[in-house]
Order: sequence, then structure tokens, then C-alpha cells
Amino acid sequence: MCVGVPAEVIEINGYAALVDVMGARIQVGILFVPNVQPGEYVIVHAGQAISVLDLKAAHDSLKEWRKLIHARESESAS
Repeated sequence: MCVGVPAEVIEINGYAALVDVMGARIQVGILFVPNVQPGEYVIVHAGQAISVLDLKAAHDSLKEWRKLIHARESESAS
């Protein structure tokens, strides 16, 4: 099973992009989404942007990721 993380594209640098993943900025490859633009959201897996998300899907996905993180943090605090 693959797990992809939603990320907002901040800037494009040739075949790479700087993306924001819930506050962390990283460089990822964009060979699979060559027409992506800054401000769009992508799914990142293994250092590659593998698909472009529409805004609603990106926000819904980020909401679910935050729920998982919160649950994990609550579990650790117990």
C-alpha cells in the first residue's frame, strides 16, 4: 500500500518543486506532473509529486492527516 501526502506547490525549479507539507518545506520531483503550477496541491510519495489535487480534495485530505496526527499525539500523551 502506498501513502501519499498532500502538499502545496510553492515554487518550480526545472524538474523539481519546493512544496509545503503541513508546514514543512521540501523539494520533490515533478516529472509525473510537469504542468503543475505554484499554488496547486499535489500528492507526494517517495519524493515525487504523483498527481495534482483539486483544492477541495487537498483540504479534505489535509483535514484527515491532521486528525491522525492529533490522535497520535493524544495517544503519546496518555
